[in-house]
Amino acid sequence: MTEAAPPADTASAAEYCAYTDPDAPWNRFTDRDPAGWNTEVIREFRANGGRVGGDYAGTTLLLLTTTGTKTGKRHVVPLTARYRGDTLYVSSLLDERYPAWYHNVRADPAVIVELGDHVYHATARVLTGAAYDEFAAWVLANNPLLADFQATTERPIPLVVLTLASSH
Repeated sequence: MTEAAPPADTASAAEYCAYTDPDAPWNRFTDRDPAGWNTEVIREFRANGGRVGGDYAGTTLLLLTTTGTKTGKRHVVPLTARYRGDTLYVSSLLDERYPAWYHNVRADPAVIVELGDHVYHATARVLTGAAYDEFAAWVLANNPLLADFQATTERPIPLVVLTLASSH
């Protein structure tokens, strides 16, 4: 990684610490289309060197580009950039199923990561087995939001480590 990572597992400047908080952005999709919301976040991210306002002002986001398992087309999704020391990882708060990006990186770990105003080729590694257990224990002890979410579902939270290669 070519840039210094934040010192801790940072989430949102808004400090949402309860997954069930009715004011949290992920609980307000009743009137909004999540895909349309993502499109606007992606546009704002790219127009402002990785910074966005609104619900995620102050949050370090990244854009993850994956290759669709069924279509072979590229898909871009905004995610919170999380760190364990220098290790960059991503997760998700979807409760019904694992997100499409997770299935895509399982099938093809070659991804593109946009972080700030840098674009990186990267490799996504889905954590499993003992590596997952150890990392998940750390995440759940250090990220109250993901721990709160994990308490709402029996499905293990998805954890994917991103290794950045080159910036272009």
